[in-house]
Amino acid sequence: MSLRLDSAKNIAKVLTEALPYIQKFTGRTIVVKYGGNAMVDEALKQSFARDIVLMKLVGINPIIVHGGGPQIGKVLEELNIESNFVAGMRVTDSQTMDVVEMVLGGLVNKEIVSLLNKNQGKAVGISGKDAGLIRAKRLKVKKQGEEIDHEEIDIGQVGQVASINTEVLDVMTASDFIPVIAPIGADEKGGSYNINADSVAGEIARVLGAEKLILLTNIAGIQDEKENILTGLSTKQVESLVADKIIDGGMLPKVECALRAVNGGVQSAHIIDGRVEHAVLLEIFTDEGVGTLITKHGIEKK
Repeated sequence: MSLRLDSAKNIAKVLTEALPYIQKFTGRTIVVKYGGNAMVDEALKQSFARDIVLMKLVGINPIIVHGGGPQIGKVLEELNIESNFVAGMRVTDSQTMDVVEMVLGGLVNKEIVSLLNKNQGKAVGISGKDAGLIRAKRLKVKKQGEEIDHEEIDIGQVGQVASINTEVLDVMTASDFIPVIAPIGADEKGGSYNINADSVAGEIARVLGAEKLILLTNIAGIQDEKENILTGLSTKQVESLVADKIIDGGMLPKVECALRAVNGGVQSAHIIDGRVEHAVLLEIFTDEGVGTLITKHGIEKK
């Protein structure tokens, strides 16, 4: 009997801690980039779905942008299509782009929608090409080297966000649907482009003036030289960490995306550990959180 009572008290404590956050964020928009282990581990997939559905039930408007690089790579391998990368980005010719659209806009997107709906959500999957949601432009990377003079390399149908048409998202959230967005855009001529999902999530958060941008990752967050998790950071502190090369490598694009969002009006950006069950809820509704919080001026607590 005492164990049951202790369990009940713990639940009550959690709910009490969550209440101020629920009250604060009701009616607000939170954009979540969904990727990494959270997309492939069955227990994490279920916890993510429940987190998102619960957010919607308490009056928050979640918008999901998903990745799918490993799934794309797997299908390309099965089709004997070689994958080449430049500066960490997949070179995307027309044949590869067909696979990207099939995997992101079809297989992955519909799996996430189904997962949310099985957990009593009202999710709708869309591509950035639908209703002109994401206008894209071609992305070129600069080759680095002493004798190259920063020559630009065309890596095919890889794009960046030129603009976001928020009308379709406004209609969906007003109707209590959860948008699930595949990061594919189109240019003015209708050409398709594969766009980094972090960048898409950041731009959507920025143009909507979202309360939060949450980036799920496969690491615990931004760390210092001693691998301590850093949180409550200001944008200036993050910029200093980048300048000092404490933040580098694969974390840089995520951090740059978070900085652009916060500097563009998003209240806070969160780089969190998607390997933790219910990571999204823990980050939003608890004092401690499970990752790195970035705001304009920095704070000690969420």
